Amino acid sequence: MRSSAIVCFLVIASAVVQPPAVAQTRKVTAPGITTPAKAKAADPVRVFGIVASEDMKYDVTTITVRRGESITVRLTAKGTLPKMAMAHNFVVLKLGTDILKLLKDGAAFRATDFIPPTMMDAVIARTPLAGPGESVQVTFTAPAKPGRYPFICTFAGHYQGGMKGTLVVR
Repeated sequence: MRSSAIVCFLVIASAVVQPPAVAQTRKVTAPGITTPAKAKAADPVRVFGIVASEDMKYDVTTITVRRGESITVRLTAKGTLPKMAMAHNFVVLKLGTDILKLLKDGAAFRATDFIPPTMMDAVIARTPLAGPGESVQVTFTAPAKPGRYPFICTFAGHYQGGMKGTLVVR
């Protein structure tokens, strides 16, 4: 009798702790940027790691994805300078965005990571700024339209110093 009660308990307990077939993945990683509401087990989100350094370069300058694919970009900042002097982010822009205008107009907007509020609609995805030793990430859906979408760091002078890359959507 006692062993059948234990078996019954184990069967019920294992049913209670089984993970659901569809995982909920709603998480805000930056203002206005959220992950998809549901992630299918068949289509896991690919994660791309990028290191940003004090030489104002990303260690990855090309990311190739499929149209509509869910991806996560995790940016890790390396260096020793304080965050006020040297921070990095990852910002994907729509095709045809005037990057120099965005950077010039955004210089006064530290609260929005140097992206001007008037041009926020040009941003496909972005991380917050990361200081030395910090990691930030954003999960987003790649554009449906194939193309070569620029990604940049919006911290003052970094784009001009070479901190840029291309999200290739096929």
